[in-house]
Amino acid sequence: MATTRTLLNELAPEARDRLLEHARPVRFPAGTRIFRERQHADRFWIIETGRVELDMHVPGRRNAVVDTLASGALLGCSWIMPPHIWHLGATATTEVHALEFDARAVRELCTEDAAVGEAVFACVAAAMARRLLSARDRLLDDLMPRIGAEPLAYAR
Repeated sequence: MATTRTLLNELAPEARDRLLEHARPVRFPAGTRIFRERQHADRFWIIETGRVELDMHVPGRRNAVVDTLASGALLGCSWIMPPHIWHLGATATTEVHALEFDARAVRELCTEDAAVGEAVFACVAAAMARRLLSARDRLLDDLMPRIGAEPLAYAR
């Protein structure tokens, strides 16, 4: 996820143009709590610049950072998931500039135009798969005991 607007770069030009019709630029100052853990969002964002930490509550500890997102990353996947799915919280750690999308309008677009819908959902699924792999390793390293001098994620 090194390039700006990775999700948009993965879309065919027609699908990207249709999706961008539902976007507007936004800015989050450093320290802004963008959304809380388990909060279902009616918006999602593609980060242009800045960093966002995804976190979860760990009993007896401060919130544990699960992943760090930067330029090109998709933020706020709850719009695509059923409401019972568990979601992480997100906080801007630096000033963040992003494209904000109205999730309701994007869902309608994906329903109306099957080609756009398939393209958007395939790209979102790929972004989520990358996120899960990254978060898995970070959680194992942060929350699990170490084996010898090596973090558990590298000992498996």
